[in-house]
Amino acid sequence: MYRRDRARLPAAERRRQIVEVTTRLIAERGFWGLSMQDVADGCGLTVPGLLHHVGSKDGLLVAVLDRRDEEDMRSVFEQAPTSLRETCAALVRRNAAQPEIVRLFAVLEAESLTPDHPAHTYFSQRQQRTVEMLSELAEGEAEDPAALARQIVALMDGLQLQWLRYPESVDLVSEWDLASARLFVPVAEEGRTP
Repeated sequence: MYRRDRARLPAAERRRQIVEVTTRLIAERGFWGLSMQDVADGCGLTVPGLLHHVGSKDGLLVAVLDRRDEEDMRSVFEQAPTSLRETCAALVRRNAAQPEIVRLFAVLEAESLTPDHPAHTYFSQRQQRTVEMLSELAEGEAEDPAALARQIVALMDGLQLQWLRYPESVDLVSEWDLASARLFVPVAEEGRTP
């Protein structure tokens, strides 16, 4: 049992601590193996104190997912990509450096296909936001920016699954570079037949 540290932290700092502890525990045990008591113990809180900050176990899961998205976007845009292709390459490099987080996301995204999963709405909205963002970046780079955006998501997700399953033989960054060379065809060449 952990000693309860009663030091009062500012709300934002306490929430950050809760998300970090939860992320670690989910990576170790999965969402269904996560106990609110373990998160509370890891933060020096009681379960009611923890619930004060996150509302519920479902709220805690969404907070973890939101934080991961924020950190990923900040990391990608710190690299100052100037095109859709560079933005995608930066995201793939980021993901290649954090296989446990990518695995966590892949599992949760698959589990959340069932409507009663606590992250069902989160992943549905995230998918829509991602396609919209990539579509905006694809304006002028493709005849059908939304189709290109969906293809990018499908390609990234598929390559990530192969990389997670066969890490010794699949290099995520190299595979992305090869595939993206075919995916990002200049608009003028799209109509040509090989």
